Amino acid sequence: MKRFALLGNPNSGKTTLFNSLTGSAEYVGNWPGVTAERKEGSYKKCGEPITIVDLPGIYSLSPYTPEEVVSRNFILDEKPDLVINIVDATNLERNLYLTTQIMEIDVPMVIALNMMDALTKAGDKIDIKKLEEKIGVPVVEISALREDGLDELMRVAYEESKKERKGVSVIEHPELCHLIGDVKIALEAQKVDNPLFHAVKFVELDELEMEMHQNLVKMVDDFKKTFSDDTFGTDFDAIIADSRYKYITKNYSSTLKRKHVGVSDTKSDKIDKVLTHKWFGIPIFLVILLTMFHLTFSENFLFLGGILGEDFVSLPGTAFEGVFGEGAIYSPGVILLNLMGVFTDWLFGLIGGLFSNSAPWVQGLFNDGIFAGLGSVLSFIPQILLLLLLFSILEDSGYMARVAFMLDRMFRRFGLSGRAVLPMIMGFGCSVPAIINTRTLADEKEKVATIRVIPFFSCGAKLPILTAVSAAIISYFNFTSSPDLIVYSMYVVGVVVAIIAIIIMRGTTMKGETPPFIMELPSYHMPQFKNLMIHLWDKAKHFIKKAFTIIVASSIVVWVLTNFTFGWAFIEDGNVDNSILGGIGKLVQPIFTPLGFGSQLNANGWVFIVAAIIGLIAKENVIAAFGILSACIAGGAVSSEEGVKEVVTIIGATGISWQGAIAFIIFNMTTIPCFAAVATAKAEIRDKKTFSGTMLFWLVASYIASTVCYLALSYWWTAIIFVAILVITLFVIRKINLRSKKV
Repeated sequence: MKRFALLGNPNSGKTTLFNSLTGSAEYVGNWPGVTAERKEGSYKKCGEPITIVDLPGIYSLSPYTPEEVVSRNFILDEKPDLVINIVDATNLERNLYLTTQIMEIDVPMVIALNMMDALTKAGDKIDIKKLEEKIGVPVVEISALREDGLDELMRVAYEESKKERKGVSVIEHPELCHLIGDVKIALEAQKVDNPLFHAVKFVELDELEMEMHQNLVKMVDDFKKTFSDDTFGTDFDAIIADSRYKYITKNYSSTLKRKHVGVSDTKSDKIDKVLTHKWFGIPIFLVILLTMFHLTFSENFLFLGGILGEDFVSLPGTAFEGVFGEGAIYSPGVILLNLMGVFTDWLFGLIGGLFSNSAPWVQGLFNDGIFAGLGSVLSFIPQILLLLLLFSILEDSGYMARVAFMLDRMFRRFGLSGRAVLPMIMGFGCSVPAIINTRTLADEKEKVATIRVIPFFSCGAKLPILTAVSAAIISYFNFTSSPDLIVYSMYVVGVVVAIIAIIIMRGTTMKGETPPFIMELPSYHMPQFKNLMIHLWDKAKHFIKKAFTIIVASSIVVWVLTNFTFGWAFIEDGNVDNSILGGIGKLVQPIFTPLGFGSQLNANGWVFIVAAIIGLIAKENVIAAFGILSACIAGGAVSSEEGVKEVVTIIGATGISWQGAIAFIIFNMTTIPCFAAVATAKAEIRDKKTFSGTMLFWLVASYIASTVCYLALSYWWTAIIFVAILVITLFVIRKINLRSKKV
């Protein structure tokens, strides 16, 4: 089976092309680093099946970043049958820099000139035949988003893969050409594959090449001595880079005819003057986030509650009573949540009726265990997908790349580059791919610090906790506020905790230089429906799979441990305090007293500790556990409508304060993440001691953050003390670091 490699700059449409060719559900992101490692798929419309390999987006084949090393090693070591070089037609000259490097490798090659639709819309033109003639390899016009020209691309690529191609160089510097030729001859004598590519890289003093061919270092040094510093200076790679750009300008740029000659602001430039403004950029982002949470969680959509009549949308006496609103219209997210709750109640009620004549423990296992746990979690799927859809629109439009750019300006002061900010933002979707993407960080200490704070950027799995507990607080304590404000505040708190943790780590145990960060900002464009649906389907599939495997298994375990004593006697009187789970929970309950959900609670107060512990397997388990425990406490299944009533039952039975409930949210947001994220972190942090320190960091950080939250909300004056302690701590760290630099 033939293998074709996709190689191109970040944001050139590489992963979009991969999805279109293979039908894969790989997510397309609008920032570099989304493809953290190579991904494979299959194309079956040629004469034989072809494996398509999607490599990380890179700007060159020099080993400056981990992505460049991955792509370079694959092309050189695994020898694909052909390279499809994706070139952004709207940024032709810059993208062709990588092309000139690939041309030096002995591999068949086709250029996929992508985004031709955008180029044409701007009124610009490229003479394809002339460009193809000058480059010497086939050039095919495509639009990966619209799937135009893809069959022709693969037809041409398949035919080219049957041919051999020898590498050619565009470097015209006479002295360098002579030196490259000598090094190439020496490498050919040693039977090195792709001698031209290796020769050019060696003359650039590429660190990987110098390590592999140390016997040739003296040749380059001696050659350099025969010329004055005016000829070469000390920077060989800069001279070669300049030679490449001069060749591109001289030979390739003439194939591009622009409608508007000269420098003028594009639409993206004009938008960026507002959205990335030095002072207003971050506040605008926070307002956009608040709007997203309002659309997803608000029970007073567009604040119309005071205008509409009490029964305007409540639909009293129907199956949908209270689904669309009560005294106000609910947000789209809450309506979807309620509709899903009605469906799950009906479905599990129907299935549960099949066990009406079964033994009490069988009825309890299915109705109060499996169905209560599943219903509590599944009802959140539409709401979670709506929020993820809104995040995806921001990402696919190109806006989230700007957020990374703006946050780079802020985080750089704390010792993190914008490259570290990208995985953090990805953490809003899922911690696992976010942690994987820390591979793009060259500095190990920056990588570890980033992995440690990624869970503070709440992922989709934590949304049921935030939503259910926030709505239950509003409902039980009769607050006039809206759940969306609490959820939004929790997200902001997570980011603030991350920033504080970064400052402390990068100033103490994780000190290091902040590497430079260069990122190309993509042009704004309308999000593609197919791309959004691929992402949502992938998330929904993952969520449902987890619900019917991990969460079902966890629900069974929780129900058994809640309904049996240590002597394995079935509890029929509903006194779950005597259960196995109750005994374990009461044993560790005092530890959580400073957090507001410890010994100060009434009977059954241990349920919060148990739910948090079970949530370490999968965060969705927290609400699933509440569903089961509330059913046991109430003596029967509680309706999963809104996914909130279980938590209301728990609050009423335990006597927890609203301050303690919010501290519980923060603890689950910042503590050890799910097992999948922990396993991923362990794979990325090779040092056992550092990984153990990371686990301890998560526990300590969540304990401190929750304690501070509970005390500050309960006694406002304690907030002044905590702020003073933080300021003094940061001041001392800064003084120590300044003194050490002087020494």
